[in-house]
Amino acid sequence: MILNQKIYTVESVTSGHPDKVCDQISDAILDACLAEDPNSKVAVESFGGHGLLVVGGEVTTLARVNYEQVAKNVYKNIGYDQNLNMIVNIAEQSPDIAMGVNTGGAGDQGIMYGFACDQTPEFLPWAIVKVHALAKGLEVLRKTGAITWLKPDGKTQITMDHGKVRTVLVSAQHDVGVLQDEIKRVLTEKLIKPIIGDVTGVEILVNPTGKFIQGGFEADTGLTGRKIMVDTYCGLVFHGGGCFSGKDASKVDRSGAYMARFVAKNLVASGRAKECLVSVAYAIGKVEPLMVQAINEKGEDLSALAIEKFDFRPQAIIEALNLKKPIYQQTAAYGHFGKAGLPWEDII
Repeated sequence: MILNQKIYTVESVTSGHPDKVCDQISDAILDACLAEDPNSKVAVESFGGHGLLVVGGEVTTLARVNYEQVAKNVYKNIGYDQNLNMIVNIAEQSPDIAMGVNTGGAGDQGIMYGFACDQTPEFLPWAIVKVHALAKGLEVLRKTGAITWLKPDGKTQITMDHGKVRTVLVSAQHDVGVLQDEIKRVLTEKLIKPIIGDVTGVEILVNPTGKFIQGGFEADTGLTGRKIMVDTYCGLVFHGGGCFSGKDASKVDRSGAYMARFVAKNLVASGRAKECLVSVAYAIGKVEPLMVQAINEKGEDLSALAIEKFDFRPQAIIEALNLKKPIYQQTAAYGHFGKAGLPWEDII
């Protein structure tokens, strides 16, 4: 079994979490570049906190993008109204990197992993689907006005014990003056029970410090790429280390991981596995991957099949999954996998 943990915990965060704000800003800038120039090369990082937002990185594009305005629009649309002082420091991509990338080579070295299982229609473990649903549910309840005292920041967590939910944790930013007992009662009824189901015997923790009034950049700093486990498989399977947000598809940190997920999901969907882990490794500037491996829950090697059926060369991945479109901001909160309409989630 790949998912052989008997007791484990998974977490998610809302779109208003400071790290996720930065991911969304970075991916919104990527989308703005791709919308005008599909061949844009983008590697953008965002850092924010306490009234300051810094956007830096490397961009080579024909697009004319007002980076500051894109960032401020994202911040406002998430639900924040504080003014931000901004520093933008963006240069062109290094010619040493471009020399290899422009000939179809990988934009970096690294190891990428993809995973799928047959537990849910999303081809993900049940707990991962539900922990993202809890976090997304906080945003929905806030934006629809169903709970008027909710604010944008928040985190969710589920602990599983031998297939059953042991603990559900929700930390939700809220207005001043709302009593803790009301917060727990309302979130249990309107968020936790509708998503988790029967909570008999389940430990429910809501804002365990006692209050969560200050949030977002007012309370903490955020940084692009600091929630890579939330973005992928919540630590239940390996992660190569590279983040996704702010990077165009020539960066195999992103495209390689998407392809690995695509292959794993299709191998499960075709009945070749109940659980499938795909790994792929690259060298910067090289076209052919250094390694492709696929295994199922029995430890059986499906690598030859994966290599026969799927092309892991960076340019082939970009073409097969149509990765030059401005589709990335939607991935920057609540996970990159299990969402309908994304090309790496297609079953062929």
